[in-house]
Amino acid sequence: MNRFTGKTALVTGAGTGLGRAIALAFAAEGASVVAAGRTAATLDETVGLILTAGGTAAAVTADVTDSGRVRELVGECVTRFGGLDIAVNNAGIFRGGPAGEVSEEDWDAVLRTNVTGVWLAMKHEIAHMRENGGGVIVNISSNLGAHLRVPNAAPYVTSKAAVSALTRAAALDHIHQGVRINAVSPGASAAPMSLRPGESEADRAERMKSENPLGRVAEAEEVAAAVLYLASPSAGAVVGTDLVVDSGASA
Repeated sequence: MNRFTGKTALVTGAGTGLGRAIALAFAAEGASVVAAGRTAATLDETVGLILTAGGTAAAVTADVTDSGRVRELVGECVTRFGGLDIAVNNAGIFRGGPAGEVSEEDWDAVLRTNVTGVWLAMKHEIAHMRENGGGVIVNISSNLGAHLRVPNAAPYVTSKAAVSALTRAAALDHIHQGVRINAVSPGASAAPMSLRPGESEADRAERMKSENPLGRVAEAEEVAAAVLYLASPSAGAVVGTDLVVDSGASA
């Protein structure tokens, strides 16, 4: 399919894992992709994969916690590809620990990246979209947060619950301006963040046989497919939803 031919899609956190899979999926369906993140080397790898497959993409280094840089990032989308039609706010970090033992540094880092970073990205994306005919935003939340809690993950769980709530609030605030906003909440997926310390992919696969009703992690491409659906015209009446893709873990 070529659902996104002629569209420009921005994906933050596009250097690895789910962000890379999402960027590749948009490019495969015709979008010009801006792959953004903090590490130039991994972004270049993502863009290289897209170009090799015949797609169109550019890498732009940016830290989503820096408002001025995010504003410039949106501007670079316009400069390079003529606009910004779709934004996927995927950048995030994980730091865990019991609520009463988490360091203030870790708490601040997770909330700053996962919540404030998403808000800043939306702030500048919305500013462009509402003045240029509208657009679509998909925030990457998590099944950990609004849908499911686990021990020793207090900062992350809190941050992702906030992303789910922020997505719905922003969706109501801006749909009348032509900006349609939703979230995808992945569970354990075939990405580095779902690996426990010292755990191999084979170890994770064995653990998932008993932890997830489906018996496995979601493939990165399956999460990307959910994002592309929400970004597509087929989801035109879907506003403020939080689509869980977690192999049944939170069911």
